[in-house]
Amino acid sequence: MTDATGSPRLLWSGFLQSCERFPTRGAIDVAGREVTYQQLGYRAKRLAATLQNTAVPGAVPLTGVFVYRSETAYAAVLGALMAGHGYVPLNRTFPIDRTRLMLEKSMCRSVIVDAGSESQLERLLCSVATPLVIICPDRADVTELAGKFPAHRFIGARELADAEQWSSVEVAANSFAYLLFTSGSTGQPKGVMVSHANVLHYVDYVTSGRYGFTSNDRLSQTFDLTFDLSAHDMFVAWQTGACLCCPTQKQSVKPGDFINDARLTVWFSVPSTAAFMRRFGVLQPGMYPGLRLSLFCGEALPVDMVRHWALAAPNSVIENIYGPMELTIGCTAYRWDSAKSPDECEQGIVPIGEPFDGMQALIVDEQLREVEQGSDGELLMTGPQVSLGYWQDEAKTRRAFVDIAGKNGTYYRTGDRVRRPAVNKPLVYLGRLDKQIKVLGHRVELGEIEAAIRQLSGLEGVVAIGWPTTESGANRIEVFLETDGFDTKVLAMQLKEKLPVYMLPRDILVLDRFPLNANGKYDRKALQAILENSPGSDAASRSDTALFTRRS
Repeated sequence: MTDATGSPRLLWSGFLQSCERFPTRGAIDVAGREVTYQQLGYRAKRLAATLQNTAVPGAVPLTGVFVYRSETAYAAVLGALMAGHGYVPLNRTFPIDRTRLMLEKSMCRSVIVDAGSESQLERLLCSVATPLVIICPDRADVTELAGKFPAHRFIGARELADAEQWSSVEVAANSFAYLLFTSGSTGQPKGVMVSHANVLHYVDYVTSGRYGFTSNDRLSQTFDLTFDLSAHDMFVAWQTGACLCCPTQKQSVKPGDFINDARLTVWFSVPSTAAFMRRFGVLQPGMYPGLRLSLFCGEALPVDMVRHWALAAPNSVIENIYGPMELTIGCTAYRWDSAKSPDECEQGIVPIGEPFDGMQALIVDEQLREVEQGSDGELLMTGPQVSLGYWQDEAKTRRAFVDIAGKNGTYYRTGDRVRRPAVNKPLVYLGRLDKQIKVLGHRVELGEIEAAIRQLSGLEGVVAIGWPTTESGANRIEVFLETDGFDTKVLAMQLKEKLPVYMLPRDILVLDRFPLNANGKYDRKALQAILENSPGSDAASRSDTALFTRRS
């Protein structure tokens, strides 16, 4: 991938081209305020030049972006990339201990902080020993911050470099574009390394061949930057000169209003958001005539929900996109057809369709041997969107990214069970092979929750279960403890400091002894049966102090 000059194309290349072609068009719309390509480009170049001037020699070329749904957030992402760095999203809605762990594991030596996240700096930096360059572009005077944290260098708006000082640096296409942390089975977040080339292959395919985005489009941004689907929104919009529309907090809980108020033409969300809209009566026929394209990803897509969405957005094409973070945003897609699609769905779930151009799918058994036509097995995929692996974890990378005898390329083991019913039929999703589940679109390793509870409680008998199960994953998390008695209220409060809100158990149930299966292991199905049969019963004691709230 090269540009007109023969240099490698990078993620920000399309943005700068749009700055030249559409300088006065809106690049982002945040909280109802539109920022043009020219304005956003100017802010990004100032941040990029500042990073280049202050870069620590020999440091890992990664910059943390401690930002949340602000104009500065988008300038920070672009500024980090244009400085030759990858960006590492840090989220102020996460527990601060988790954010600090992500910052330290990434080995970032520079961080860009927006105004809304500044209030957490003191807690974030309280035990960070490595000197950091901390850029606060929304604060004119950083004297007070510098006095509180003398180990770190602070740069405020007055000290930012001029945009003219920025110059493009040569970066290989297989260099980091971003490092995202996701739930890990060991109790520690794992970092997925994604390259410029990985993302560009995805963006090129969806912008040119599949969806035909134009500068007249207005795209939704329903995903936080810590969710890899946010990369679709940003880089698809900016490569085509479209406008990226980020909802306010009020609009986030009223997505129907957001669609119409922001004059969206393209919608992209997890299916849970659409299900939420349906429950509150805002998927009525004809409500969203301006949508021309509706995309769903992140969890299984229920048939019934698609039918309602199709009526509410009668002029919209609807597609189900599938793709783990390790395969870069999305790698297969299925287009809904009201005439034929119902017959192609299984278990009330829309198929995941066919691989994107350049991507190849393989369905294998436990020995990684290709299964016969029509049989189910684990989905493996290879192609240019296969990411670089896991940050500082070669063993985990070797287990997940494998070579297959007689096949070319490195395959990623998705852990998802799929089937192709016939040669001319789309791939259908059948569920997870392990304990990883989706909760409102977020990928959650139940083992991480169990590990956190074991650490806090000192108990060995801990089982987390996604419950109640839905067509797209689970609504929440329930936890069982094997003990004669335990103060679950204290544990629930401690978990709020360790886990993001979507991973918090709603209930903590105590049993004096867990049921065991024939192999002597904890019988998860029997525990699930307790949940099914014990609302209000004495089978377990409940604590409702750990609150679960929906991610907007």
